[in-house]
Amino acid sequence: MASTRSNTVAEPIVREPLDFETTTIVPVQRGAYGRALRACARWLALGGGLVFIGLVAMSIVSIVGRKVASAPVPGDVELLQMCAAFASASFFAWAHLNRGDVKVDFFTQNLKEVTIRRLDGVGSLLVGLFGALIAWRTFAGAMNVREYEETSPILGVPLWIAQMLMVPGFVLLALAGFYMASRLLRGKRA
Repeated sequence: MASTRSNTVAEPIVREPLDFETTTIVPVQRGAYGRALRACARWLALGGGLVFIGLVAMSIVSIVGRKVASAPVPGDVELLQMCAAFASASFFAWAHLNRGDVKVDFFTQNLKEVTIRRLDGVGSLLVGLFGALIAWRTFAGAMNVREYEETSPILGVPLWIAQMLMVPGFVLLALAGFYMASRLLRGKRA
């Protein structure tokens, strides 16, 4: 008895290319300031990535130690919380410089390129202002925690250190936002 099944491949439902297939990211490398900012953001992001790799390794050692020898890494949760906070803050500027921010372009997809560029410029300005605000408040919070000498309960690590380590990431985010805003609002490519 012959099979009624066909060996043909079904046609895809979506025939138009996806955004990531046609969009190329043009990195920000214009001028000495742009190159320096990009290099700082890149190194900070790489450092944050290394911290996360270290946290994963520590977590594995702690989990295996807890299950096999009843000997977890002391203060592993404290270290995870403190290090993940500043490691996360280290990625924001790199993401913004590479236009990796989450954008909802449903409302702007039919607008002119110059209008979209201006809106992106205003968005980058807001990112810069937000980065500056968060850097300032994180610094102020770290100084307050330092004044009261708060420490982590198990390891006794001063909490202000972890908070202070987030500040460079937020400062760099502010600088990246203002840089992108200045380029976009002047009609230049970001």
